[in-house]
Amino acid sequence: MSWGTELWDQFDNLEKHTQWGIDVLEKYIKFVKERTEIELSYAKQLRNLSKKYQPKKNSKEEEEYRYTSTRAFLATLNEMNDYAGQHEVISENMTSLITGELTRYVQELKQERKSHFHDGRKAQQHIETCWKQLEASKRRFERDCKEADRAQQYFEKMDADINVTKADVEKARQQAQLRHQMAEDSKAEYSSTLQKFNSEQHDHYYTHIPNIFQKIQEMEERRIVRIGESMKTFAEVDRQVIPIIGKCLDEITKAAESIDHKNDSQLVIEAFKSGFEPPGDIDFEDFTQPMKRTVSESSLSNSRGDGKSEPKFGGKSKGKLWPFIKKNKLMSLLTSPHQPPPPPPASASPSAVPNGPQSPKQQKEPLSHRFNEFMTSKPKIHCFRSLKRGGAGPEDFSNLPPEQRRKKLQQKVDELNKDIQKEMDQRDALTKMKDVYIKNPQMGDAASVDHRLAELGQNIEKLRLEVQKFEGWLAEVEGRLPVRTEQARRQSGLYEAQNTSAVNSCAQDRESSPDGSYTEEQSQETEMKVPATDFDDEFDDEEPLPTIGTCKALYTFEGQNEGTISVAEGEMLYVIEEDKGDGWTRIRRNEDEEGYVPTSYVEVYLDKNAKDS
Repeated sequence: MSWGTELWDQFDNLEKHTQWGIDVLEKYIKFVKERTEIELSYAKQLRNLSKKYQPKKNSKEEEEYRYTSTRAFLATLNEMNDYAGQHEVISENMTSLITGELTRYVQELKQERKSHFHDGRKAQQHIETCWKQLEASKRRFERDCKEADRAQQYFEKMDADINVTKADVEKARQQAQLRHQMAEDSKAEYSSTLQKFNSEQHDHYYTHIPNIFQKIQEMEERRIVRIGESMKTFAEVDRQVIPIIGKCLDEITKAAESIDHKNDSQLVIEAFKSGFEPPGDIDFEDFTQPMKRTVSESSLSNSRGDGKSEPKFGGKSKGKLWPFIKKNKLMSLLTSPHQPPPPPPASASPSAVPNGPQSPKQQKEPLSHRFNEFMTSKPKIHCFRSLKRGGAGPEDFSNLPPEQRRKKLQQKVDELNKDIQKEMDQRDALTKMKDVYIKNPQMGDAASVDHRLAELGQNIEKLRLEVQKFEGWLAEVEGRLPVRTEQARRQSGLYEAQNTSAVNSCAQDRESSPDGSYTEEQSQETEMKVPATDFDDEFDDEEPLPTIGTCKALYTFEGQNEGTISVAEGEMLYVIEEDKGDGWTRIRRNEDEEGYVPTSYVEVYLDKNAKDS
């Protein structure tokens, strides 16, 4: 099977077919290029996705990645990054092994095809020239023969005519002989040209064209083989990265299997455990006895011994705070009205009533009742704007609960020990260098490292003093951690307030202060007094509650009860706490004046942001 013998007369079709083959090859190259671009784009998107969900440095997210589930997620992100790298490898290999190679091959193929078809056209032009020479020789021979016939006929006519002179007859005879000679020469030339053409034609169709077409056939077959090899390479490039991609997927599976829910639950305990004991039972208060304020040791005070009187909140001594109670919540419990609010005036204007509606008067209830109300009331969720960070905490972390303080101190001790070890390693390295300089002075001056050695010694000594200081605090905390006994459970509930920077927390289950601390100072007094200024001493840097809207007084209200505030009709004030169902709304006139008014006495306009939050 040869194109030279089977397709000897299909020169134009072969030219079109070979051009189509080159177009197919270029189309395949374009396909591979687009595949490499897709792989690169996919790899880039995977890397961006992995980077997007990576934990940010020095952020809260880094702390979250101590849990096994989040560590598994982080491992998944890292494996996805490697997975993206394999797609980049696919793109690089396809570009180098397929696109680049085929592009060079196409250029060579075009040059080779051009050369072969140029030779074919040249052979065709040669045979056409030979054919034209043959046709010209044939026409000349035909013409000479006709001229010889006419000359012979003319001679015979002249010879038969008796009126013609011999001279004319001789001339006609000579002309006829000349024409016959010319015809014979043309015949010989035509015969020679014909033989030459037949020889050229035989060589053309049986030698030159078959050789050229055979080369074109081999060129086309090489193109077909090359595109097949490229397709195999296309698949092999993908197959080479499958084991690595499989390892990435295996690592993701391994990370998923490493998730330990029990361990994560334990980490939550370690992260948020305060070390305090829950409050014990509240003692029964007998109101059948003469009105004498008594407070159970587990509600507001924790007597240190027999014979000591009940503590008070007042003076300069630090009062005891119930754990996890914020100042604003505690103050609202102690000072807000506990009686239903009065109804609004029946008349259209408060002027109909001489003195206006009076605030409800009631006898102050025991402070323990306020705390009982707090323990059963629904916690309020404050806006994040009211959360006060307050700057850096004390060096000994005394603003934290005992368990969290112990963890922070232990972490600090470990960090300092690492720093000491690093400094000691540097000192050992410099000491060895100094020994080398002493033994080989030409390598350097031994005295040049003395200054640095002295600095390292001072740094190590400072770090050791720091470690001793934090270890002392750590030992103090570990010695004071309470033991969970029944006695401790009964006496728990009151703790010291050692730090002035309290935090308003946005807790939903209960309003607690995770950064608050507690003291156990006591004072003796027979009556409980809770002035607001005492709590201001405890929380002197506490931010006031944020305003959530405004209100307009519809009627005049004279706040005569503790915790209420007087307002005049038409006065505009700020709302800092909505009606919680008890009929009272907490308002503020300025930074120093705030209190409760009956909800029916004011028209409230809440801010949109406050409604959303």
